[in-house]
Amino acid sequence: MQDNDIKNNINTEEATKLDEEQPVQQEDELQSLKINIAELEKLNANLKDQLLRKAAEFDNYKKRIENDLLSITIYSNEQLIGTLLPVLDDFDRFLQHAKEESVPTCRDGRESPFYKGVELIYNKMFKALEQQGLKILDSMGKPFNVNYHDALMVIPSDTNVQPNTVVQEIEKGYLLHEKVIRHAKVIVSGEPGNDSITASEAGAD
Repeated sequence: MQDNDIKNNINTEEATKLDEEQPVQQEDELQSLKINIAELEKLNANLKDQLLRKAAEFDNYKKRIENDLLSITIYSNEQLIGTLLPVLDDFDRFLQHAKEESVPTCRDGRESPFYKGVELIYNKMFKALEQQGLKILDSMGKPFNVNYHDALMVIPSDTNVQPNTVVQEIEKGYLLHEKVIRHAKVIVSGEPGNDSITASEAGAD
């Protein structure tokens, strides 16, 4: 009888001890889970940030490639077109000289077929180049701009022309789309009363 009482007391004490230890153990496990969750959330945030960065880098890379391909497509003919500009100059000079010498009209008053043929070839050639993005720079009467013009000489301006204005175009300038492929060679107005000087002399001053 006494032995049974002792055993019952021991069992009761152990049960009480287990009941006391169980909440502590559960609390430790809960705290450990909270720490794990926080670490996982931090890891998830880092991975998400890395993913967004990689996506942005890839998007920028894709845009650069697209822009490079567009530039290659647009300006692939630049060298070829550049070699044809002197030919356009020759056509232009011939047509201008012919007009000054009244070549477009024959002696009997008829339109010169030779002049008309040359003009037709020039127009067709320029039209084909224009379809590839070639444009003539509009220089006459415009303010001098180093981005578009190459000044050969500065001459005194009259009262009707502002200084630093393009007053004569010696050689046309050209754009390919929005890129200058040849600067216009021009003569620019200077201050009234000053002597004419070359561009190199103006730069030396």
